[in-house]
Amino acid sequence: MYAPRLTLLALSLSAALPVLAQDATPAKDRSQLETVVITAERRAENIQDVPNAVSKISGEKLDVLASGGQDLRFLSGRVPSLNIESSFGRAFPRFYIRGYGNTDFRLNASQPVSVIVDDVIQENPILKGFPIFDTAAVEVVAGPQGTLFGRNTPAGVVKFDSVKPSQKQDGYVSATVGNYGTVNLEGAANLPLTGDWAARISVQNQRRSDWVDNTAPNAVTPNTEGYRDSAVRAQVLYEPNQQFSALANVHFRDLNGSPRLFRANAIKRGTNDLADGFSTDTVAFNGVNEQTLKQSGGSLRLKWSLPGLNIYSITGGEHVKPLSRGDIDGGLPGQAGVPFQSETGSAMSGHRQLTQEVRLESNISGPLSWQAGVYAFDEKYTIDNITYDNTTHVDNDHIYTEQTNKAWAVFGSVNYALSNELTLRGGLRYTKDKKDLSTTHVGSGKLDTSTGTTAHTNDGKWSGDLSATYKLDSTTNLYARYANGFRASSMQNASGFAGQSQAGPESVNSYELGFKSELLKRTLRLSGALFTYTVKDLQLTAVGGSSNATRLLNAKKATGNGAELNLEALITPDFLVTFGGSLNNTKIKDKGLGVPPGGSLNIAPFGQPGVFPTVLNPVVNGNAMVDGNPLPNAPKWTANLTARYGMPLAGGDELYVYTDWAYRSKVNFFLYEATEFTGKALTEGGLRVGYIWGNGKYEAAGFVRNVTNQIRVTGAIDFNNLTGFINEPRTYGVQFKAMF
Repeated sequence: MYAPRLTLLALSLSAALPVLAQDATPAKDRSQLETVVITAERRAENIQDVPNAVSKISGEKLDVLASGGQDLRFLSGRVPSLNIESSFGRAFPRFYIRGYGNTDFRLNASQPVSVIVDDVIQENPILKGFPIFDTAAVEVVAGPQGTLFGRNTPAGVVKFDSVKPSQKQDGYVSATVGNYGTVNLEGAANLPLTGDWAARISVQNQRRSDWVDNTAPNAVTPNTEGYRDSAVRAQVLYEPNQQFSALANVHFRDLNGSPRLFRANAIKRGTNDLADGFSTDTVAFNGVNEQTLKQSGGSLRLKWSLPGLNIYSITGGEHVKPLSRGDIDGGLPGQAGVPFQSETGSAMSGHRQLTQEVRLESNISGPLSWQAGVYAFDEKYTIDNITYDNTTHVDNDHIYTEQTNKAWAVFGSVNYALSNELTLRGGLRYTKDKKDLSTTHVGSGKLDTSTGTTAHTNDGKWSGDLSATYKLDSTTNLYARYANGFRASSMQNASGFAGQSQAGPESVNSYELGFKSELLKRTLRLSGALFTYTVKDLQLTAVGGSSNATRLLNAKKATGNGAELNLEALITPDFLVTFGGSLNNTKIKDKGLGVPPGGSLNIAPFGQPGVFPTVLNPVVNGNAMVDGNPLPNAPKWTANLTARYGMPLAGGDELYVYTDWAYRSKVNFFLYEATEFTGKALTEGGLRVGYIWGNGKYEAAGFVRNVTNQIRVTGAIDFNNLTGFINEPRTYGVQFKAMF
């Protein structure tokens, strides 16, 4: 495979680099906090000056959080109001900001949180899971971002920026070995080129053994939960002068592993506790569990610097081919609480996403600055929803869904400094979005065609923002922001259980007040925000339930409000503490909206009696009424804490201790409320002890993730057997890293 070979290439390149290594970078000023520069507004700015709630994770903190080998869900809860979960495993993360997200698990699902990787939007949910390695920073921008980032950003943006090539002869290698047969190899190097050229190659190869045993007799998948996840990124920079630069990026991913493991009867009836006798490392199911994913893509970023004007052209292309297959009922025939057998899979073929943006940006000094541009998006793919025979495990039914999506936009944004103290910002964007969907059926199953097999959407929407920043004094800025945004219409194909469904566009209006301060000679950085938002025609997904159908719908309205706080304190030059917290109150407001809860499949044709959830909402004509419920996977409270204490040693060496903790309060898994489908509060912590030597070039560390081994149900399947899935158990290991 290409990724392991490139891993070895990077290791050999890095091994050769000590000969070429330059003098170490001058020591940083450890008496104050470093300035945080972000690109949330599409240009580099001090985080203190941006009138928006923005959080950034970079450097050592990012390395520590990623040390256990988990996919990018390790970011969940690590900044205020961010939650990430998945029912697909490593392939398909779902993002929520301020409680606002989407639980839809289908391969053409849209999300109100957009993911941007190296300036290119990753629209399809499978694209959003590309691994984090050799990453300069992750920025989480809360609230609608419709002006500069466009549609499908009403909740916010998560932005990943890779380390860029440079003329420095540097790089790193990192090797981690841990329990469950975990081996993570990572490396990057700036390659020695001459003249106006620079290049950087970055690789990652993560492996974990199948650590969960399947005790079912003659199991076709005897072990599961392991993976091999390889990725590579190559970049070439051409910069002949200060007036022009071109940055090319190609990247690949190859994943072979397990889908999310569904565990039948994982939840104890009448509670949200794990069932008596629950085991994290054993299951019993009779189906096949497998997951593969191949992703490739590239981009070209051009920049021209003219007198008073910068011109950017960003061209991107992405392709992904996933297959995820699993025993959805999570159990065995005849097992108590497993009323029917279900083995299904989802695959995608022919996917391609093309994007093009041209943006103009002023680069003159003075009170006025601006940006303006055009954007085009073109995506198409075919989804294959597969049903397998429960005895032979041979596919016997396929529902093929072809979807195309074309969109374009024009946008502009202006900043104007009315005085030294007061700056205004505002922008507008117009977006046109069209989708076409068609469904065909091949196999022995059925297809509900009552609502048709084709669908079309055509949305045209304005979005924008207006903000003001007031410099209270030399240490503190106050800001106020209004923003709106929208999510384009969504469509889902018909299945054997339900007809085709469609949800119209949703729109959001958001208001935010905040402050940002740097105090005590810049040893304390403090920021906070109060916010409120209203979503009109909120797109929701009713998953499972009594009809075992998944369908789209619109709620009349949903609201959210709350507060966020970020703190960073350099208590001594060797002791750094960070804290983040958020309060989010979310509520669905639609008195006539109801969804069928699980529990109606307890009839003879389905075999064994089901185990029904304890529904807490009023049930009217078989539907649980959801008015007043919180949004799914929206914790009311989140908090995160890190602390690093360094102990300088002779010769410039350092011994350090680093701990990090993230907490989220209980969450509701589905639209309706049920005792069993309410996830308990979850607290996960990490501990790392390391030694740095060789003028900062070498580091050895031992680490533990999920120190307390707190196991919680983090999601469920709305069947009749209280099927759930859990967070990762405690992992630990050792890591060696060399910088060149």
